Order: sequence, then structure tokens, then C-alpha cells
Amino acid sequence: MKLVRYGPRGRERPGLIDADGGLRDLSGEIPDIDGAALAPARLAALRRLAPAGLPRVPGRPRFGVPVAGVGKIVAIGLNYREHARFGHALPAEPILFLKAPTALAGARDPVRLPPGATKGDWEIELAMVVGRRATRVPAARALDFVAGYCVANDVSERALQFERGPQWDKGKSCDTFCPLGPWLVTRDEVSDPQALDLWLALGGETMQASNTADMLFGCAEIVAFVSGLMTLLPGDVILTGTPPGSGFLRSPPRYLRDGERMRLGIAGLGEQRSRVVAGA
Repeated sequence: MKLVRYGPRGRERPGLIDADGGLRDLSGEIPDIDGAALAPARLAALRRLAPAGLPRVPGRPRFGVPVAGVGKIVAIGLNYREHARFGHALPAEPILFLKAPTALAGARDPVRLPPGATKGDWEIELAMVVGRRATRVPAARALDFVAGYCVANDVSERALQFERGPQWDKGKSCDTFCPLGPWLVTRDEVSDPQALDLWLALGGETMQASNTADMLFGCAEIVAFVSGLMTLLPGDVILTGTPPGSGFLRSPPRYLRDGERMRLGIAGLGEQRSRVVAGA
């Protein structure tokens, strides 16, 4: 299933995308797409619904963050071999940092650089959404705790991240710095999360193009590792790292400019299109 939350910010309604790409309303079945809706039994009940029997939503409404009530966003740094080799030793275990849930934005919402930002950057990432409470789960069972996958953009302000601390969380938690979606694709529709093409283009020019097979630590290993350090709750989001091509590692460095447009996507998971707004 492709689950969405659509409508104006703060008034989103639950929905799903049918086989023809149409939007169907789910508000008669569930109040929202939140941690409770992501429980395995609840997802199984939603799969049994006939989409043709759900109300069709006309027009092209805004798609919001596809999961409501996200408690935490755990992100993995330097997790693609080719990316990590740019001036870094390959890490022996996953590198973790956190993004504030207030950084979340919809897949076509503007990305707003804060006043004074000079080094805004982009990072296409595969996101996992937790569906079950997970504490110290083994890697062999770890994906059983994942409800589904999304496209994410781990937007960063490199001056805040590297030149004032350094402190990664500070440069990655500004409002709108985590566009997520457009939808949540449930785990049963992703046969292998380690075989997904992902890409990002800026102003029509491809900046990142890779495959999740290049991850140092795969999705199952990441869930096992993170759940060994902190309990993961339904609705929590895990960002799994970015491939090479970020602006700060280009020669010369290239940073986001006011009015530019980012387009990014992952095979089978949809696309984002975001306009950059500086000084907002």
C-alpha cells in the first residue's frame, strides 16, 4: 500500500493511492496514519479494503508528512561506501545523530533556509518508519518492526553543522529540513530495501545517483543497532544515510540558492519536488 496524509498543514486526512494512481480517502476507516495505524494487525486490515469502495479525492491536494505524531527522527551518517570515502575513514559501526521532529515537511512543501544560512545542502535518503515497539531486536528479525519506507531529504546547513561546534543536530534540525514522502510504502511492497535506485537533481542537473546496495550498514542492521541503544516506537523515523554528491563535498562546493528547485526520488517510493526559500 501507498499511504498518504493529504490536505492543508495541520488538517491532513489519511488516504491511500490506488492502483491507477488515484487518491482515496481513508478517514472513514482510521482517524490518521499514526503509530496505531502502523501496527501489523491494523495494516493487514487496511490491505483487505477494496480501494474502489473508498471515496475518491478530486483535484491535486497537498501531501503532508505521511506519518502523524513522529516521536523521533534517528539518522545515520556516512553510511554509503563512496560517500564515506570522501575524506573519512569507514566507520566501524553506525554513526547516529537526531533531527528534530519539527524539521518534518511534506514532499512538495518549500524548504526554508533560516536567516543567515550560507551553506544549505541536500541529501537524498531512504527512510524507514517503525511499526512496532522495538528494543534490542536481532538483525534477523529487525525488518519485522518496520512498517514501511519513504523518500527523505536530510537537508543540512553545513556552517551550523561543522563551523559552530561542530554539532550535527544543530545543522540538521531547522524547520522544513526533513521533507518526507510523498507517501509511505508498506514493507510488503518493497522486496529488498538494499536494491533501490535513488537520485537527486538540482535545477535539472543530477547531483546524486546511487543504489541502496552501497550502504555500509543495511536496513536490518541499522534497526538492530539503534534499538540496542534506544527503544524505537511506532511512527519513529530512521534515515539511513546518503550517497555521494552532496554540495559540501563537490569541487568547488555547491550550496542551495533561493528559488532553486530540488527533485529527488527512490525507485518504487515516489518523488519529491521542493523549492528553496532563503532567509525564511
